[in-house]
Parts: sequence; C-alpha cells; structure tokens
Amino acid sequence: MGAVKSKRMPRAVREQQMLDAAVRTFGQRGYRAASMDEIAELAGVSKPLVYLYLNSKEDLFTACIRREAAALTAAVRAGVQPGLPADRQLWEGLRAFFTHTAHNPDGWSVLHLQARTHGEPFAAEVTAMREEIVAFVTQLIVVAAREAHRDPSLPEREVAGLAAALVGAAESLAAWANATPGVSAKQAAATLMNFAWAGLGDLMEGKPWSPSSPSSPSSM
Repeated sequence: MGAVKSKRMPRAVREQQMLDAAVRTFGQRGYRAASMDEIAELAGVSKPLVYLYLNSKEDLFTACIRREAAALTAAVRAGVQPGLPADRQLWEGLRAFFTHTAHNPDGWSVLHLQARTHGEPFAAEVTAMREEIVAFVTQLIVVAAREAHRDPSLPEREVAGLAAALVGAAESLAAWANATPGVSAKQAAATLMNFAWAGLGDLMEGKPWSPSSPSSPSSM
C-alpha cells in the first residue's frame, strides 16, 4: 500500500473521522481484534496521527463509547415530546431508541456488546449512559402516573425498577432486531409497547397488579 495522504482540515473534523472509523472497526471486529493500523487506514490517516489525537487504543475506545452513548441519549430525549399522553410519550421514546440503534448498528454493538465485556473503565461508561436513560424514563412514568390519578405518593423507587426493566428489555430487543432481517424500528417499538403498556397503563390509572391471596395451602 502507498503512504496515507490526508488533506488539512480542522482537528475536530479529523477526530470525528477517526472516531467514525473506530466505531465501525470496533463494532464489526470487536475491541481485541481491532487494530490501530486498520482504524487509521479506514480513517485515511497515519497511525501516528491517531495516537497523537487519541493517545492509545484504550482512550480511542473510551471516546467511541462516550460519543455513541451521548448520541443515543440525545436521540431518546429528542423523540419524547412533552404534552403528549403518557402512552404516546413512551411510544415516541421507544421508537426513537430503536430507530437510532437500527441506523447505527456498529455504535450499538460498541455500547451493548463490546464495552460491557471488556471490564472497567469501559463498562462504567455504559452504566452511566444507562442510568441517565433509566432516570429519564422513570420521571416520564412518574409524572404521567401522578397526573393520571392525582396520587402524589406514587413510590418513585418502585417506578425506577419498572424503568430499569423496560430499558433492559429495550436493549435486548434492539440486539435481536438488529440481528433479525426484516424487523423495522417501528415493529420493535410496537413489540415492546404491547408487552409493557398493559402493566404501565394500569399503573397510570392507579391500579397496580398484586398477587391474589392463595385459597388453600396447596395452591401456594
């Protein structure tokens, strides 16, 4: 191969090119298998320039995680429009989530598969993103439920558990949808909405599910 040639351009633009190449390489090949030579070639720069900008493979991977996490969080927040009914807000948030993960499969692989399986500090970066999304969904559910049945005592801790479960389900479903041909973001969002809203809808009406008392010891 000939020497890599690169035109002069602003550092921020060049760095984004490197991150684009790194996300694609890490997402498709995995963190350990990806090489800095491969990333540099895909970005159209020299390997020393990648090291100059991003210091090391570990720092480059961390930068990829942070960028992709910020983009996903922003997409979910932008998808939810205040003022809509609770079910519409949740629907729009889920659709934004699945649309983003479908359009950015390499970024989702970096977040959902690679970062979580290579220990600290990578896993901590994803945990921070997840906690932010869970907190956002928690507040969405809490506010909607309190408005629905005017109950200011709705336990936020309980709703936080529901939000964490919902986010976990969305993550697993996104991985499945991206690996299953023909499944659209809208279909994935509808699948999770149908699964979750029966319970959440009752919560909004102040009718949480509880186990019925056993009629006899044999039924326990």
